[in-house]
Amino acid sequence: MSQLDTLLSAASADIYDIQTTAPGPQGSLPLTADMLLNRPSGDVFGMTQAAGMGWEPKELDRKQFLILSTQGGVRAPDGRPIALGYHTGHWEIGLLVQAAAVELRKLGAIPFAGMVSDPCDGRSQGTTGMFDSLPYRNDAAMVFRRLIRSLPTRAGVVGVATCDKGLPAMILALAAMGDLPSVVVPGGVTLPPEDGEDAGKVQTIGARYAHGMITLQEAADLGCRSCATPGGGCQFLGTAATTQVVGEALGMSMPHSALAPSGQPIWRDMAVRSARAVHRLEAEGKTMRDILTPAAIRNAMVVHAAFGGSTNLILHIPAIAHAAGLPRPTVADWEVINRQVPRIVDVLPNGPAYHPTVRAFLAGGVPEVMLHLRRLGLLDTSVLTVTGETLDAVLDWWEGSERRVRLREELRRRDGVDPDDVIMAPDVARARGLTSTVTFPVGNLAPEGSVIKSTAIDPTVVDADNVYRKEGPARVFVRESAAIAAVKAGEIRAGDVLVLICRGPMGTGMEEVYQLTSSLKHLPFGKNVTLITDARFSGVSTGACIGHVGPEALAGGPVGKLQDGDIIRVVVDRTRLEGSLDFIGEGERRFSPEEGDRILAARPPRADLSPDPQVPADTRLWAALQQAGGGTWGGCVYDTDAILEVIEAGRAALGR
Repeated sequence: MSQLDTLLSAASADIYDIQTTAPGPQGSLPLTADMLLNRPSGDVFGMTQAAGMGWEPKELDRKQFLILSTQGGVRAPDGRPIALGYHTGHWEIGLLVQAAAVELRKLGAIPFAGMVSDPCDGRSQGTTGMFDSLPYRNDAAMVFRRLIRSLPTRAGVVGVATCDKGLPAMILALAAMGDLPSVVVPGGVTLPPEDGEDAGKVQTIGARYAHGMITLQEAADLGCRSCATPGGGCQFLGTAATTQVVGEALGMSMPHSALAPSGQPIWRDMAVRSARAVHRLEAEGKTMRDILTPAAIRNAMVVHAAFGGSTNLILHIPAIAHAAGLPRPTVADWEVINRQVPRIVDVLPNGPAYHPTVRAFLAGGVPEVMLHLRRLGLLDTSVLTVTGETLDAVLDWWEGSERRVRLREELRRRDGVDPDDVIMAPDVARARGLTSTVTFPVGNLAPEGSVIKSTAIDPTVVDADNVYRKEGPARVFVRESAAIAAVKAGEIRAGDVLVLICRGPMGTGMEEVYQLTSSLKHLPFGKNVTLITDARFSGVSTGACIGHVGPEALAGGPVGKLQDGDIIRVVVDRTRLEGSLDFIGEGERRFSPEEGDRILAARPPRADLSPDPQVPADTRLWAALQQAGGGTWGGCVYDTDAILEVIEAGRAALGR
């Protein structure tokens, strides 16, 4: 038999037994004369479609609710994979969709479900797949919004998502639907292995093997066990977990829903209660516009600081505000909040004890942190939440709830961990050395600013006055692959300043460079290397890593004029949350930052500056559109009015 016969021949004669008609659903649509005379034809045809899919025709006049998700992969009923998803974060959330749908049906509604799956930033680290990561967020949010609008009869929306880009995309989409009641259901977290490494550390097995720190067999065993359960986001407070926290802090998710262990009863119960919440919001006429306010945005920034969350939320929170039609927070706003708000959560990757995220959930999660913040007067507790009640009422409930008592006791019983050692009182956190979350260094290399997760700098390289000071020679790379190869080959040494450029929005779609930051964290000399880049970092990144340098090299930023051997000085004050990033020397010569600024201004850009040759055309388009909409510090959004203004100005200049 030829290959063509193998591909095309019938496996069974049964395939030729083809029906050409069918009896159709039994019953009648619940139509009225008014519907036929005055409603759009699409409303009636929608009923026809629903009956064709098997819904009881007489029930088709019920209210309709849409459940959107980022579900990926195909699971057998027993959970075994038929076709894999991209990551654990979307592998199990179909169970949440099902639980919410069943509850909505019990409430007398008709649930609809749609999905837009999402990528895995861990899977795409160090590959050209990362060039689509941040652009995906905007595109997915647009598709979610189009799906919502394409069901004109929907009365409300439930959004189920978990991970780094899918969950921000979902929140952006629902934030933009101000006239609809909506609830976000976070997809929870995976558990750490009983004997092994978390999903952040395990991404460094290549670098550690290259330096002889682990064997090939150890790398294989550790890599196999890292994701100990099949569903949920990674076990650390990276972008996925931080976005779950922020969604709840915004009031868009149910209380104590962020960071729940995927697949477990308490996780499924959250979807049931979310369905009840959206149904109640619709009945009471409350919409997302009532929930997302400037005060809610500020509350989310406060909670982000208290947790010590991912720097990627500096991109996502302004984008959420923009989607909701609210003022976008500025760098100055972030600075003020991070000076006011103590970090009180000890969870991976920040330390000092590095608890996994499931322990933060058991210790009380977002509402427990908010209790401390309320006592400090740092929250606006008058804001409305998706419960239909104010945040103040929610926190009063949480403080005296059975749920709080039982889960905190469960943490003590199962793991032998005091919940007050995971979520601490502010004075305890201060005594244990927890510092505020982020600092925004400026200087002649970053006139528009940069960002560092200053709380995650290794304390052994910080001076007694809580200031990180570094002065060293630049090692400049324009490709991440070349930089990681140099790290693995031992060509980067203690004292170097590793500079990675052409990796911002215009160069790569603003890729994450976690394989670099994680390698430096887990290699013995890494704490003595500073990383500077116009790219961004994974939320699990730690160390003296400065990203979001602006302007990026390809936009004419002075960082694009650095040469190997140039002397760079970095200062990060972790108490005052102030920092500087300056070129201050050539060879043996030293000069002031002001003189360095003049020298850089006179230098031509490096000859090797260029976008990555493999950046896809649609990512180049994303980069241009987000630049017109305010760029990195504006949240990398599509600001339609600003984009149209630029296009019209260009047309006029070209005489078109």
